[in-house]
Amino acid sequence: MAETVGTRIEFRDVNKVFRPRRKGPSVHALDNVNLTVEPGEILGVIGYSGAGKSTLVRMINGLDTPTSGQVLLDGTNIVGMPAKQLREVRRNIGMIFQQFNLFSSLNAAGNIEYPLKMTNMSAADRKARVAELLDFVGLSERGTNYPEQLSGGQKQRVGIARALATSPSLLLADEATSALDPETTQEVLALLKEVNERTGITIVVITHEMDVIRAIADKVAVMEDGKIVEHGSVYEVFSNPQTQVAHRFVSTSLRNTPSAAEEHELMGKEGRLFTVDLTAESGFFSAAAKLQERGVSLDVVHGSVTTLQDHSFGKMTVRLTGDHEAIEEFYSTLSQTTTINEITAGTTPATGSTTGFTAVTTGEAH
Repeated sequence: MAETVGTRIEFRDVNKVFRPRRKGPSVHALDNVNLTVEPGEILGVIGYSGAGKSTLVRMINGLDTPTSGQVLLDGTNIVGMPAKQLREVRRNIGMIFQQFNLFSSLNAAGNIEYPLKMTNMSAADRKARVAELLDFVGLSERGTNYPEQLSGGQKQRVGIARALATSPSLLLADEATSALDPETTQEVLALLKEVNERTGITIVVITHEMDVIRAIADKVAVMEDGKIVEHGSVYEVFSNPQTQVAHRFVSTSLRNTPSAAEEHELMGKEGRLFTVDLTAESGFFSAAAKLQERGVSLDVVHGSVTTLQDHSFGKMTVRLTGDHEAIEEFYSTLSQTTTINEITAGTTPATGSTTGFTAVTTGEAH
C-alpha cells in the first residue's frame, strides 16, 4: 500500500449546543474543546455514553457543525465550507462503523469498490485496487461472499478495506470493535495499527473501552460532559490518571489494584496494607530490603506491572507486619519518590477500588 501523509486535525474553542424543538433544557454536547491531532498519529477518544465522543467525530468529517469555534484539517477551517468543497474534503476521509454498514446486495468486492465508482478510476484499476485491499485485509478468497456469508470480524475487515479504497489520509473509527468478540477485536486493532504503520494515515478511534486505547493509540483524549478532561500519551494517562473518569477507565484495563470487595477481605488479616506505584525511580525494592533487615514481614497481596510505549509501570499492594517504627520509615521514604497509600477501613484511597477516587500527589501527608 502506498505511503501517504496523514491529516493534521485541530479543534479551536469548539462548542456544540443542541437546542430542543420543544420546551426543555439545551444540551452542551461539546464544551470549549481544544485539541490537536498530529499527522500520522493514532488518537483514542474515550468516554462514557453522552460524553460527546460521536459529536466530536462528526465535526471532523463535517456531518455536523459547531455552534462556535473552528475545525481545521491541514490548516483549513471546514466550518461553514460550501457543500461542494466539503464533499471533496470527505473523499480524503475514511470511516469505519460499529455496525459495518455494508450493502447487503453487494458482495465483499462490490462493497470495497463502491467508493471508487465515485472517482474517475477505470474499471481495470478499480478491480486491481479491490484485489490489493482484499489481500491486505486477509480476505482474498472472500471477495465473492456477501455480508450474510461473513463473520463479524470479516465484515469489519471489508469495512476497513472500503474505508481505505480511495487512499485517504484520515481514518475515523467510531466504536468499530464494539460488536466484536475480544479475540476478533484484537485482530481488527492489529490490522488498523498495520494500516497506520504502512501508510502514515492519521487515525481517530472513538471508544468506551480502555483496552482498545491501550492496544492501538499513541495519544488518548478522555471526555466527560462534552469536555476533554485529560489528553496525553497513553503511558502518561495510564500511569498517572488525573481525573476520576480517567482513573475508572484505567482501572478497568490494568486491574492492578484490589477491588473494594478484595480490600475488605484483605483488611480482615493482621498487618498494614499499602499500595505503591512502581516505576524505575520509585525505590520500592531498596526500601523493602531495609524493612526485612529490621524483621518486618512483607507479603505481596495484589499488583501487576505493565509496559506501554517502552515504559514499565505498575502498582503493588503489600501487607507489612512487624516493627511499627520501621513501617513508618518505609512509608516516609517512599513518599519522597513515589505515590504510596495505606488502605484502611472507611477510606477510599486512589487504589483503583470501585468505592471512590482520591487524587493524590507524591509525598501526601499520612
